[in-house]
Parts: sequence; structure tokens; C-alpha cells
Amino acid sequence: MRNLNKYIISLLVVLISLSLHAQEDELILSVAIEKALESNYGIIISKSDVEIASINNNWGTAGRIPTIGFNATSGNSQELIDNTKINRIAGGIALNWTLFNGFKVNITKDKLEKLEELSKGRSAVIIESAIQDVTMSYYNILLQKNRLDVLNKVMLLSKDRYDYEQTKYDIGGSVTYNVLLAKNIYLDDKASFLNQEVVVRNAIRNMNFLLGQEASKEWTFTEEFNSETYEYILGDLMDKMMSNNQTLQNQYVNLLLKQDEIGIQKSTLYPRVSLTAGVDNSYSWTKPDTQPELYTEALTPYGNLSLTYDIFSAGNRKRAINIAKINEEISQIETDEIKHSLTNQLYNEYEVYNLRKVLLEVASESLEAAEMNLQIADEKFKSGVINSFNYRDIQLSYLNSALNQLQSIYNLIYSNTTLTRLTGGFLNESK
Repeated sequence: MRNLNKYIISLLVVLISLSLHAQEDELILSVAIEKALESNYGIIISKSDVEIASINNNWGTAGRIPTIGFNATSGNSQELIDNTKINRIAGGIALNWTLFNGFKVNITKDKLEKLEELSKGRSAVIIESAIQDVTMSYYNILLQKNRLDVLNKVMLLSKDRYDYEQTKYDIGGSVTYNVLLAKNIYLDDKASFLNQEVVVRNAIRNMNFLLGQEASKEWTFTEEFNSETYEYILGDLMDKMMSNNQTLQNQYVNLLLKQDEIGIQKSTLYPRVSLTAGVDNSYSWTKPDTQPELYTEALTPYGNLSLTYDIFSAGNRKRAINIAKINEEISQIETDEIKHSLTNQLYNEYEVYNLRKVLLEVASESLEAAEMNLQIADEKFKSGVINSFNYRDIQLSYLNSALNQLQSIYNLIYSNTTLTRLTGGFLNESK
């Protein structure tokens, strides 16, 4: 009967495990990025900003298209001395059209186009940032899961050592001190393992936020945790950065906008020609106290051209032009600053990337040696050649080597994604 109950319990555990696993969707990095592009909060907002800029980019906003308006009024009055009553109703349709205002319309339309382009560029920066964040979040989960596996391995080794000491103690081959020491080491490793489980769950929740998914959403991560290495050439990276870096491209657009602002301010130096046309219709009813009622009606079409020019504006126009020119100079300096800053970043990341490639090779060799040393130490410990302290030191050396190798992989992936973003690789053709 006991065996039957154990079988039923085991079957239920397997079924529950399969059910939970079935609820987890497989997630590869490319799919994660697609989900972020669809549901990331920052990307959704940036798309709305682009839509607003696109709506504003039209000739009507620039002032090329005339405006048409309708007005109607009704007035009533009464003269108290002769008791005359008057009622007036008037209505009209008017067209107002600026024919010339110093090329301001064309310059404004050009500015609106650049504003739309700049909005798209800012959206592209947000998309690049989201892609990098999702990429690093995905690999951070893999990092934490692999760290969990290493900690689990160390915990199981400590458990095996504790069981070994307990067995020796039970048959009189060990002392209480060794058993308690092994138990404390096992409990410490178990605590590290349990804490790491929380780190893994938090990492998954953080990625779900980037993807716009529910915090409780579970995934099966199928990518391998490794980093391909590339032989980058600094000159090629520099050329790509100067031509593709989105932040720099946005600054170029900003500079052009400052130049448009100069043109807009200069347009105030020209006269303004406008056309006003329309038709007015009025109706009047007058009722004197001692005379018959009087009705009048008028239909008046009109068309007028007007030319206006500010002869003197107390120097305001000149000052506005000078300020616009200074703003353009500032924008040019900011462009040079961004170029310089990006160049420094590229040099730094290039050197860091090459260094991290070497560090990964060193960490991998160190891990290989530590694994071999751990296997030998396990045999020596059980045969009594080394004591508990020596074995623990070797165990910790393996733990540090394994964690260092995992961190080296993650660091190299981070450097690679940073170089990719600096050179505009996320939104342009691959290397």
C-alpha cells in the first residue's frame, strides 16, 4: 500500500511539473526584441511623438494655405425719445491669405520636416536603448541561471561532504567538530543558492517590464550563454560611428533646425503681402414710432490686398537674428562635443572589448584547472590526504573561478552590444 501511495505521489509531481512547464513559452533573444518593439512603454510613447510630428508637418501649419472664417452678429436697440426700434443682422464669409512674408512659409515647412525627422531620430535612440536593454537583460538572466547552477553544484558537494562526515561519525570515524563544520558549510552554500533563486526571479521580472509583459510571466530561455568574438578594426568602427550613430545624426538635424531659425528671423526684414476677400450680407429693420417700418438689405463682396512693413522695430529684429546665429554656433559646438565624446567612448570600449576577450580566455583556462583540481581534491579528501580546510579552500577556488568565467562572458557580451550601439549597428546592416 505504501509503495502504491509513493507511486501516486510521484505521478502527481511529474504531472504538475509538466503542467507548469507547458505554461512557459520558449523565448529566444530575437523574439524578446520583437516583443519589446511592440510593447515597450518607451517605444510606444516615442511612436506617438513621431505621429504628432508627422501630423504637424503640413503646409497648413506652415501658413501656405489660406484660412476661411464665418461671422454673424445681431444687434437690437431702441431710441427712447422717439421710440424708434432697430434690429440689425449681419453675416459674412472671409478669406485671409498671406501671399508673401519673406519666405517664412517655405522655411517653416522645411523646419517642420526636420522636426519630424528629429522625432524619428529620437525614437530610434529609444529603440536602440530598448534593444540593448533587452539584450543585456536576457543575457543577465542566463548569467544568473548559470550562477545558480554553479551554486547548486557547490551546495551538492557540500551536502555530499556533510553526509560523508555524518556517516563517518556514525561509525566512529569522525568527531563532532568535523560534522558541525561540514554542516555549517553546507547551510551557507544552501543560503547562497536560495538567495540566487530570488535573483533569477527578479531578473525575469525586470525583463518582463522591458517587454511590456505581466510580472508573473514565465519563460524558457533557449539561447546559449556564450559570446562570439570579433576582430574589430578601429578605423572601420570609427567610420560606421560617424555615419550611423543615431545621437550624432540627431545633432546634425538639430544644427539644421538652428539654421532654419536664422532664416525665419531674417524673414521679418521683408514686407508682408496679404489678401483678404469675402462677402458680407446685412439686414436692417427700423420701426419709428410715427412712421412706417423700414427694411434694408445689402450684399457686399470685397477683395483687398495689403502690404505691411515694419520700418523700425527698436532693433528687435536685428537682435533676434543675432541670437539665432549665436544659437547656431552653440549647436555647432555641441556637435563637435558629441563627436569628441563619442570618439572617446569608442576608443575606450574598443580597448575594453579587446581586454575582455583576453580575460575570458584566462577565466576559461582558470575554470578548467579549478574543475580538475576539485575532482582531485574530492578524492584526496575522502582518502584522508587533505583535511576539511584544504578541501574547502579548493571548493571556494572553483566557485570563484566558475563565477568569474560567467561574469567574463557577460562582460564581453556587454562590450559587444555597446560597440554595436555606438556604430549604429542595431538599426543598420550587420557588420
